[in-house]
Amino acid sequence: MSQENPLLARNSLPPFSAIRPGHVESAVGDLIAELRETLQALEENVQPTWEGVVVPLEALGDRLGSVWGTVGHLMGVQNSDALREAFEHAQPEVVRFALAQGQSRPIYRALETLHGSENWSALDAVQKRIVESLLREAKHSGVGLDEAERSRFNAIQEELARLTTEFNNHVLDATRAWSLVLGDPSEMEGTPSSLRELCAQRARESGEADASPETGPWKLGLDAPCLIPFLEHAVRRDLREKIYRAYLSKAGSGEFDNSPLIEKILALRREEARLLGYASYAELSLASKMAPDVDAVTTLLESLRGASIDAAHEDLASLQAFAAHCGADEAGDLQLWDIAFWAQRLREERYAYSEEELRPYFPLPRVLDGLFALTRRLFGVSVQAADGQADVWHPDVRFFRVLDATGEEVAAFFLDPYSRPGEKRGGAWMDECVGRSRRLAENGEGVRKPVAYLVCNQSPPVDGQPSLMSFGEVTTLFHEFGHGLQHMLTRVDEAMASGIRNVEWDAVELPSQFMENWCYHRATMAELSAHIDTGEPLPDALYQKLDAARTYRAGSDMLRQLYFSFTDLALHHEYQPGEAGGAFAVQRRVAERNAVLPLLDEDRFLCSFGHIFGGGYAAGYYSYKWAEVLSADAFGAFEEAGLEDVAAVEQTGLRFRETVLALGGSRSPMEVFTAFRGREPDVEALLRHSGLSET
Repeated sequence: MSQENPLLARNSLPPFSAIRPGHVESAVGDLIAELRETLQALEENVQPTWEGVVVPLEALGDRLGSVWGTVGHLMGVQNSDALREAFEHAQPEVVRFALAQGQSRPIYRALETLHGSENWSALDAVQKRIVESLLREAKHSGVGLDEAERSRFNAIQEELARLTTEFNNHVLDATRAWSLVLGDPSEMEGTPSSLRELCAQRARESGEADASPETGPWKLGLDAPCLIPFLEHAVRRDLREKIYRAYLSKAGSGEFDNSPLIEKILALRREEARLLGYASYAELSLASKMAPDVDAVTTLLESLRGASIDAAHEDLASLQAFAAHCGADEAGDLQLWDIAFWAQRLREERYAYSEEELRPYFPLPRVLDGLFALTRRLFGVSVQAADGQADVWHPDVRFFRVLDATGEEVAAFFLDPYSRPGEKRGGAWMDECVGRSRRLAENGEGVRKPVAYLVCNQSPPVDGQPSLMSFGEVTTLFHEFGHGLQHMLTRVDEAMASGIRNVEWDAVELPSQFMENWCYHRATMAELSAHIDTGEPLPDALYQKLDAARTYRAGSDMLRQLYFSFTDLALHHEYQPGEAGGAFAVQRRVAERNAVLPLLDEDRFLCSFGHIFGGGYAAGYYSYKWAEVLSADAFGAFEEAGLEDVAAVEQTGLRFRETVLALGGSRSPMEVFTAFRGREPDVEALLRHSGLSET
């Protein structure tokens, strides 16, 4: 069966249409058996040279990543009960093999010997950085533990893998399980036509054949395309409260309750860190990041809090005053479900436009055209649609090729743009499908070209029209494409340091957040906007309003991210599992300093905080702000060159490509940044872009 199993096919791209959940267990079983034999042979014959130890490890990791990475990708975008069951059965074998490799003492001794031998001086800087990373990873995999400690460590890793998967499944299930069907047009008063169209379409998909945007019924859910516009525009305060409370308590009780999983995850992470000699999981996490220690992270976060806390309180006072001016009964007692609604009303009053006015100007095809034009202008590469040239996992998925100035293909990517609450996890992300490598190239190619997955959850097409994007969805697409650019435009030939591999986690958001800035650039805006009916770009008057509103509620937005970051850090550095009140008490203590309104009693936000309990941001959520310092300062180089100076922008863009995008994990983030900027980063650009600078 192995030869027929599509997961084991050594194709350049996964044959998605042929892969079924039933293929997973047999593929993983056969693969792990094969890799164990390869690992044993390596341990018996390992040599303390680059070719004798690192090259075989590269091949091992690539083979495992190709198969298991495909399975993990499908878990995120095409989740099903059958796939979950197969994943849960196969995952322990994958974890055990990864631990066996990471804890291999013959391999570790060979790496140590290489590091201290005369062969070391013959390695280039990229190779040295890879070896040092492998040594650190081995230590963090428990290579130095005694037998009893290693046995416990391995049990912890298996349990953590199971719990984080279960956490994500619960969030998806809880999102899918909750819905609210409204049948009275008065219940949808104030909501935009785009939301009514989407909710009517979902009602039809659920069996309400006669549902229409005008008369309903309308089916609401907890996914962002439904939740956000309803909270921002629905006049019915009681319904806003109902959906907000449902969102905030998602996966926080009943069948999909993540509360006990959170406590188990935190306890196991702390025990893992202690076994490895660290005082907390945060210290373990930061040992492989750009930030030197917890104190450095706290110092940055506190400085940003100092710049934003007063502004956030002023934001709330402005909403209260405006609600009172409008005669709202709730003006003196605004609640959490009122904030988005009144923030939109004040935005409309202050800047004379609404977010919904922008949607018709951002049909997805036009936004992609503008994004690709910017990419060509900045980085000298073009993007061509190649739909039908690669197998896909859903009909909505598109495939593109990236070409250099000579027309030669350098990379490719899949784009899965729309929300599918029943099978696709929330949020947006970029992941690796294929990594660049010269050594692993096949079919006579000089280098294996990188391929990326770009996944978003934006508003889907409705009634035959293309997806009309909110401005927030536009910036999200630019953000994920920035991640994709770092993966796709790498020039590093060593697979272990190409693209985003080996990039410290708190620097990986640099190119993504950098790309968001271009959404406010006038020339770029003209290229990415075209009214769905008239084809006209966003009018200058509307652009000026959008640009003026860029720093609207910046203090509140900053404080919200700091609240998440401080909570994450407190849970992974200070919290002692078993404390009275548990993780939720920690969350409340953090909120007292970093939220302008008190939390609800039933607040269970942590139960859907997938970044830190189901993703890679544990003790690392601060990375968004750490990297935003870098990204804002990097964009500052373009501002200094002159954003309207085409030649200067192209020259600066080329320098950005040859450093930030090209160097990947081959050099430290600080080296890469200073190679581009000519100096170390300065926080002032971030504060200036946020409207929080004192200068």
